[in-house]
Amino acid sequence: MTNSKHCLIFGGSGQIGRNLIRKLTKNNYRVTVVTRNIHQKSYIIKTQANAGYIDIVEANIFDEKKIKALFKKTDICINLIGILFEQKKGNTFKNIHSIFPSLLAKLCKEYNLKHFIHLSALGINDAVDSEYAKSKLEGENNVLKNFPLATILRPSIVYSVDDNFTTNFMTLLNRLPIFPLYYEGKTKFAPIHCSDLTDTIYHIISKNIYSKIIECTGPEIISFKELLQKLLHLINKKRILIPFPLPLAKFSARFFELLPNPLLTSDQLRLLKYDNISSGKYKTNTEIGIPSVRYFDKEVKKYCYMWREGGQYSTEKYTSKDLENKVN
Repeated sequence: MTNSKHCLIFGGSGQIGRNLIRKLTKNNYRVTVVTRNIHQKSYIIKTQANAGYIDIVEANIFDEKKIKALFKKTDICINLIGILFEQKKGNTFKNIHSIFPSLLAKLCKEYNLKHFIHLSALGINDAVDSEYAKSKLEGENNVLKNFPLATILRPSIVYSVDDNFTTNFMTLLNRLPIFPLYYEGKTKFAPIHCSDLTDTIYHIISKNIYSKIIECTGPEIISFKELLQKLLHLINKKRILIPFPLPLAKFSARFFELLPNPLLTSDQLRLLKYDNISSGKYKTNTEIGIPSVRYFDKEVKKYCYMWREGGQYSTEKYTSKDLENKVN
């Protein structure tokens, strides 16, 4: 191996983690991935790199003694762990977004690591009434206080074939005849493809960039309504998009919260009031030399066939009669 740098990754089994592991190991970085359940996750993680480049360690992320041992052989720590809604057994916003990053930052300082990269979220400065946003902001402050050399990434919505965003919405749009528009669908996003985000992380590591906060956005700004319309077009469906009055939206969010994996929570509804685009206050991925190059329509088109009639054998241009005529 020509490069001796070693990366310790928390959250390596998610869409960003898997892409990042492939990117790093292809470029001769060695990676250790921490997972809570090695039996469930290791088969996914270990296929992302060749043997010798990746180690998988099972640990509770708050088991400081076990985690501490991993820092002794690490150059770079990367934290990708985050939750969209709170669950029981300690999976609270404060624990995951505030306390845990603070612990990692302290260990980075104690073991004199070269870098700590922490994944946060875009728009959290404005969303003062969201517990998610407040915990993310507190986590950022804790990180920079304990390890000032840290780089914090604030991405907009991250999407890919493995996401829980476009895939969930296409599933719902496929099944429901009408779909609610929260806040009239005016909320703006700058969705960034997972590969563009991992390219940014790799660029920061390989070029030794130490900018405190970097906002990571895609190449276009899309409103919530436009985003749904794009997905409908891609899966070849027509649906009625209805603006929801706020009281009805709040009621629907409370209903969804009863589900094991809610599509929308009351906190996410509050978060949806605020645009998820670059604030202009911090450097962006473009300004550090790695602009996003993947466009929403073009990328989602690669996997949207799974939600079309006929799946991968669906056609955009021809009816059954047209195809029959071609054969005859």
